[in-house]
Amino acid sequence: MTVASAASRLWVLGVDSGGSGLRVALGRAGAGGVPVPHGRVSAREPVRTGSSGIDAGHLLDMLLPAARTLLTAAGAADQPVVAVCVGAAGMATLGDRVRAELPGALAAELGTRGVALAADAVTGYAGALGERPGVVVAAGTGVIALGTDLRAWRRADGWGHLLGDCGGGAWIGRAGLEAALRAHDGREGGSLPLLTRAVESFGPVAGLPGRLYPRADRSAVLASFAPEVARCAAGEAADPVAAGILRAAAGEIAVTAAAVCPPGAGGEVALTGGLFRIGEPLIGPLRAELERRLPHAVVVSAAGDPLDGALRIAAALPHGGPRLPSDPYLLRVAARIDPRSGGQVG
Repeated sequence: MTVASAASRLWVLGVDSGGSGLRVALGRAGAGGVPVPHGRVSAREPVRTGSSGIDAGHLLDMLLPAARTLLTAAGAADQPVVAVCVGAAGMATLGDRVRAELPGALAAELGTRGVALAADAVTGYAGALGERPGVVVAAGTGVIALGTDLRAWRRADGWGHLLGDCGGGAWIGRAGLEAALRAHDGREGGSLPLLTRAVESFGPVAGLPGRLYPRADRSAVLASFAPEVARCAAGEAADPVAAGILRAAAGEIAVTAAAVCPPGAGGEVALTGGLFRIGEPLIGPLRAELERRLPHAVVVSAAGDPLDGALRIAAALPHGGPRLPSDPYLLRVAARIDPRSGGQVG
């Protein structure tokens, strides 16, 4: 049996842990490290994070039953999962316990011999572009860009709505509400259409600070107004203030992408995340800004999501590991696998 055919018989697992919950995908390590998916499950409960970082015990309590459910459904309840990639929000700064505890626990519970631990931005990159050089911009409530030339990672923004996330949903929503309040006060730069939308969304704007400032989910509340800004910026009767906000957001996102783009021609830029669902009022200016700042890059559609990326990285482990750069915090391969036997080689 060839090495490739032996590896393709091995079960692998991808895990995506974020604020919306935990998702797990099972697959085979296909030829060349391309996964052959066999199923996925999800739980809406997010993994807990405390003073010591991501709660590795809670992560395992959610992951192991999901893995066994998937193995049973695939008729492989008695077979090991030889490789696992866990992508998690906060892995870079809050993942010390996960890095210390998960490899041993997965080996004991699932027979795992290869483990990759990644920041969710890395699994997002792998899902969007695979193992090609380029840039992935993930934009939702916030914005983060990750780029690589396959030798090292470069990251820009992702600093949260108080210090950064420029051009993201919270940034757009805050700018829209500021324009609404300017119109309420009679100051320059105000927008009556945005004021109308703000009242419809939040009630009388005089009480908005008291309703907004104390909330722990303040960034999400701000981001919820971004689609209203886009609606005001769309169509023949587009509000120029709203349209200007989205042009400014596009400029900020393009600056972030340019900061991490590998040098040289032929790079790819993939756009991922829920913010881009607001459509042409943002996408149009963003494409123009990217063409201006990165004339040699090509904007492409993301091939998959972070869970697809985690499964792809896991499937690469029996084939010598992913071609993506290792990094102590962004992508750490805890062990590699001998594809002839499924055994650990270090």
